Amino acid sequence: MLMVVAAIAVPSTPATGQGPALSRTPDGKPDLSGVWQAATTANWNLLPHAAESGVPAGLGVVEGNEIPYHPWAAAQQRENFASRAKADPEAKCFLPGVPRIMYMPFPFQIFQTPGHIAMVFEYVHAVRRVFMNTPHPEGPIEWWMGDSRGRWEGDTLVVDVVHFTNRTWFDRTGNFHSEELHVIERYTPIGPNHIQYEATVEDPKVFTRPWKISFSLYRRMEKGIRVLDYECYAFGLERTWYRPPE
Repeated sequence: MLMVVAAIAVPSTPATGQGPALSRTPDGKPDLSGVWQAATTANWNLLPHAAESGVPAGLGVVEGNEIPYHPWAAAQQRENFASRAKADPEAKCFLPGVPRIMYMPFPFQIFQTPGHIAMVFEYVHAVRRVFMNTPHPEGPIEWWMGDSRGRWEGDTLVVDVVHFTNRTWFDRTGNFHSEELHVIERYTPIGPNHIQYEATVEDPKVFTRPWKISFSLYRRMEKGIRVLDYECYAFGLERTWYRPPE
């Protein structure tokens, strides 16, 4: 009798051990459609940092907690930090670039078809268009959000992004790149409401080696959730997180 009761009390799990099944599109790919948002402090600082006025503490999203700058670029990052009140492209309401747009503290919505995936962001009405299984156009081209081309590797969406301007930053501390930036993103569903996001960053002009960031994207589950409007205004020094120490 005890054995029967124990067997009834233990909940069954799917044979795959992966929890609830993923929703899939008619062509069998994971359905990423919906409203998503990151819950990190990476837009303030990619690396681990303590809290300060207007800045929440964060554990960082860079694997190894190091951004491998060339010496000249490390000096440039320090200069960027010192002048961040006016120099950060976000303070000027410019498009934030990739991967920064993915961890800004605003939701975004994914629309998915076999040949094209669109990401519509609340922040300044930004849009990313990921064209599937097609090559990049010939460059050089300098776009704020780069050019995104996608493919599926099993259940992981891989997005290759090139053709960047050098005028975007990775965060509010002045971490930066050149026009040679190359980003490879990986979107891996780890359940119906979670995506593991990874981005490998390459830029031989600025960094000594490739480096990677990773964090989770969460499905927004509120009733009636949708992407709203966020109009940016160039506040500059009026922003508390840019206010220099007394």
